[in-house]
Amino acid sequence: MTLVRMTQNMLSRQSFTGMQTAMARVAKAQEQLTTGRLINRPSDDPTGATSAMRIRSSLAAQTQYVRNADDAVGWLDQSDSALQEATTQVSRARDIALQGANGGALGPKALEALATEVDQIREGLITTANTKYLDRPIFGGITAGGAAYKADGTLADPDALGTPSGVVRTVADGARIRIDLEGPAVFGPEGDSVFTHLTDLSDALRTGDSAAIQTAISTLKADSDRVSNAQADIGARTVRVETARSVANDATLTLSNALSSVENVDLAKATVDLGLREVAYQAALGATARVLQPSLLDFLR
Repeated sequence: MTLVRMTQNMLSRQSFTGMQTAMARVAKAQEQLTTGRLINRPSDDPTGATSAMRIRSSLAAQTQYVRNADDAVGWLDQSDSALQEATTQVSRARDIALQGANGGALGPKALEALATEVDQIREGLITTANTKYLDRPIFGGITAGGAAYKADGTLADPDALGTPSGVVRTVADGARIRIDLEGPAVFGPEGDSVFTHLTDLSDALRTGDSAAIQTAISTLKADSDRVSNAQADIGARTVRVETARSVANDATLTLSNALSSVENVDLAKATVDLGLREVAYQAALGATARVLQPSLLDFLR
């Protein structure tokens, strides 16, 4: 049987080591309780720190998706409001055309009044076509200008239209949704737009040209249908964006809870652990004091 000779120096060194270990545990428990975090530096839990970094990366991505979706919903809501207003204006113009078709019952002054109202509708519709969201014209494509249409109803920046992507927002991993509608898709192509049709209707009312008025009734019906179809398209996109936003919000909540379980301290458990470690430290102090107590005089007694 091998005997190990314990010296006073060895006993003291072991006691000091135990006391330092107990003190370090108390300090760690105090730090966790103070900061409210289990991981205050990567060395505290390398595996947990790696998991936390991955969760944070995913959380940042989902948060950005939510912001993108919020911006997309704002753009789409503005487009829907503008299209609703355009539908009302075009419908009113068609009603005027139907009223003007009864030319025999209306005098020149009445037809002139109707033509003046059509002119006002046209100007109001151009204003609607230049509706902006965050200082960008929503029907202007990717234009950097401040308007989609000029005052005469022609496109302000034709080169900004017809791009494959248009104005898009990424609302999920691999999900890019176009949120804009280009002016010609809503108001008709250049030269055959609703603005041209309203001008023709105004001229027809002033001249009493019943055939031209009948033509305006048909063209304005087609214009109204085109605007309504555009509004339905915007509604479908809005549903997609809101669904993606809901999914991203749920993912954000799930990831936040996962990050909390990895990083955050259970305060009740941490408080109990701190108390236990303080008791252990006090015991280590007492044991160390007893080890250091004997002196040469004590051995000579």
